Amino acid sequence: MKSNLFSLILIVLLFSCSPSGREGVVEEQFAGHWYQGKAEINVFELKQMRYGEVREGKAVMIFVTEDFSKRKQVKLDNPSGSGADAQKVLKLNMTREFVTGVYPYHTMLSVFTPVYEEINSPKLTASMTEWCGQSFAQMNWKNNGYQTQIFSYFESEGDQEFKLSARSEDELFNLIRLNPDLISEGEKKLIPSLIYQRFSHIPLEVEEAVITKKSFGSAQEEMEVNYPRLGRTLVIRYQTAFPFEILSWQEIQITKNGQQEVTSAVRKRVQMLDYWTKNGLEDEVLRESLSF
Repeated sequence: MKSNLFSLILIVLLFSCSPSGREGVVEEQFAGHWYQGKAEINVFELKQMRYGEVREGKAVMIFVTEDFSKRKQVKLDNPSGSGADAQKVLKLNMTREFVTGVYPYHTMLSVFTPVYEEINSPKLTASMTEWCGQSFAQMNWKNNGYQTQIFSYFESEGDQEFKLSARSEDELFNLIRLNPDLISEGEKKLIPSLIYQRFSHIPLEVEEAVITKKSFGSAQEEMEVNYPRLGRTLVIRYQTAFPFEILSWQEIQITKNGQQEVTSAVRKRVQMLDYWTKNGLEDEVLRESLSF
């Protein structure tokens, strides 16, 4: 009798501790697209504003699902043996490549967003390399906030460590892919993009932002994220039907002298590919199909 009662209590506790799930994620639909053992590679034509001029380049957004460690906040080597520590995430790796004069820029942003749990992305990282040097930022969600580390070759920025408590703007791309309805309109507190912070060299702080959405024909919608204090606006256009593909994005900045600078990216190619298995010399021809 006592054994049966203990088992019943254990079952109740297990279910009470399990995540309620994201209401906007339809499992069968989501699994059909994202659990094929492939990544979705999106190639964008990039027009990057830098030093007051527009630079042409490429941006790539790679979306893929992974098994993630809740405790270590890294990709699991052995998901099946990790038990409750395993967490399914949608990962975004986003790169930009362009040239300023004689030297190149390379940026990379990584965002890990839980597929089922309604919690903030546990980890975000961003790096920027160019001939002057390199910088790196990492944010880990712990104790109701992001433990944030910034490393830079600039003396004034140096090595910093601090805490920020808000949702990250960079997470919005993944939330759109899960379901745009997960993002509500209105006034929000957001942490601006880590790549934007690297370009602008402003302190990384929680900012007031306003999110609005606008519908277009052909089952498309735009999400606008406006930061009044920063004079910055992010506009993301996406499809309103699953899998909610991102079609383009813009970053609009009002400079101190009142001029408007616009960075834009328009998607040119999309392909599902298990690229990690295509690493031989004979596989380089596949880059042509992605417009590289």
